Amino acid sequence: MWQTLALGALFFPGLFAVSVRSLRWLAPAWSLKDRIVLSGRLVSSVQAMMATLSGIIVIFSCEDVVHDRHWIAREYMWVVVSYMAYDIYVMYLCHWHKCEEKGEAHPKYSLASVNSFLQRERLMVTHHLFILIVLTPVATHFRGELGDFFVGCIYTAELSTPFVSLGKILLQLKMQDSALHKVNGVLVLVTFFLCRIVLFPFMYWAYGRQAGLPIYKVPFHIPLHCNVANALLIAPQLYWFALICRKALRLYRAPPAPDRAR
Repeated sequence: MWQTLALGALFFPGLFAVSVRSLRWLAPAWSLKDRIVLSGRLVSSVQAMMATLSGIIVIFSCEDVVHDRHWIAREYMWVVVSYMAYDIYVMYLCHWHKCEEKGEAHPKYSLASVNSFLQRERLMVTHHLFILIVLTPVATHFRGELGDFFVGCIYTAELSTPFVSLGKILLQLKMQDSALHKVNGVLVLVTFFLCRIVLFPFMYWAYGRQAGLPIYKVPFHIPLHCNVANALLIAPQLYWFALICRKALRLYRAPPAPDRAR
């Protein structure tokens, strides 16, 4: 536990710092804000791929979805803890530098600056804090020795993150009209829908298959707190999916840019 937590606490900030410094050499014309924002997205993608791989390993290793154990399900949760704490700080850095570029920044680390950040990113911060304060104790202690399969499923929800990050990177590089951006938009929709929306009915179906229950009866045969936790997890995903669909409609309905005479 402590070793994994310490490694995560070193790995993510270290990778972020290396990325910021590398971009200073690779793209000297970029502002510090641009380097920080891009580096944050790159580290986010790395963590997402690690989480997805961990989840797939756990899912395919657990034939009994309730009782089978896998060490990655327990150990990777401490990687998630270190990443979430790191990511809240990086989100704050990105927010502050964006405000500074617009001339709207309060003094760094001041109460006004932190309050501005919390208002702007309240949903993401709430999501991160929910994982740290609620989901982590449940996944590491209160569930006992049950449900590694379902923990693995939750890890795979990160599959959409690299595509979300790539879309933002392409916007940052002013490639929003490229074919790659449109293809990536489709991948964002598909992976987000499958791994953050369909994932929850899939977990109920997997339990029902093992227990010999139709999926609609599963919520009445599992503890209430499991249903509540799933509802709290899927609620922001539905909100974000609606936002993604709205952006996708704007992207694919937008008329092509007119050719400019050279």
